[in-house]
Amino acid sequence: MSAREADWDPRHLPDLSGRTYLVTGANRGLGYFASEQLAAAGAQVIMTGRSPNRLAAARSAATARLAENDRVVPGLQTLLLDTSNLGSVRAAAATIRQRGRLDGVLLNAGIVHPPSRRQTTRDGNELVYATNVLGHFALAGALLTALAAARGRLVWLGSMSTSLAPVDPVDPQLVERYSGWRAYVQSKVATTALGLEADRRLRAAQVPVRSVIAHPGYATSGRTPGIQGVNEPTRWGRFTDNLQSPITQSKERGAWSLVRALVDPSVAGGQMWGPRFVAHGTPRPARPSRTASDLAVAERLWVGCENATRMRWPFESARR
Repeated sequence: MSAREADWDPRHLPDLSGRTYLVTGANRGLGYFASEQLAAAGAQVIMTGRSPNRLAAARSAATARLAENDRVVPGLQTLLLDTSNLGSVRAAAATIRQRGRLDGVLLNAGIVHPPSRRQTTRDGNELVYATNVLGHFALAGALLTALAAARGRLVWLGSMSTSLAPVDPVDPQLVERYSGWRAYVQSKVATTALGLEADRRLRAAQVPVRSVIAHPGYATSGRTPGIQGVNEPTRWGRFTDNLQSPITQSKERGAWSLVRALVDPSVAGGQMWGPRFVAHGTPRPARPSRTASDLAVAERLWVGCENATRMRWPFESARR
């Protein structure tokens, strides 16, 4: 472990006063805890999600928990955003651009437990790929100029499953041979490959935005603090998750890698961060899978996302 890694304390982040971060899927799980940790360090956080009621509950819970620890919350905002719906993505991006400074975006929202049968969105895209990949690709492109103005950062949510089950997403929308597990793993291969490709394109265009990938290891609800309206596992869920305690961690700790990738000034574009022991532990640099690192795979996925979302990232406009 390097001296820099040893110096980083995920429980005591650097002062983030004056910075603003957007977190997708912030009403529960990793997105909620990342939002809470950012706010505890003084950042303004825009929490997004599909349900106004769940967003309100998450914001109230975070405010109350931070107050219990004598933390003054400078600003927890909420915004409706459904990443499976490209119209919702465009509307949310327009609102965010009007709110001013944007230092980073955590592309966290996603379907972890896909449906057993293939489903499509109103845009005609496969549901898991639309939610986990296409919506985030479109959102990142729509917010690129705002991020560049603040020399900000994009963090894409990867998964250790991409190394355990390497899948080349030759059919990313799984028109044929759909399975829930394949849909999930392919979406994470895609987000990792796109995050790496974004870094290459941003560097080539001289756009001052860093693109980073992070994964949470094996983070489970049953090992996570119970919070009304945010994390309410059943007794059976807690029992079964605790049986796996040697190889798992809470979602609160799973968010550590995501937050470090988003705010640590020493993190470079094109890096991947994850838990020290892969499934659990403090954040450290990680290695993307061979498939996600393949340049041909990344190029194919990028073009496919451009066509599916009708979004061309405005590299020229974002250049500084």
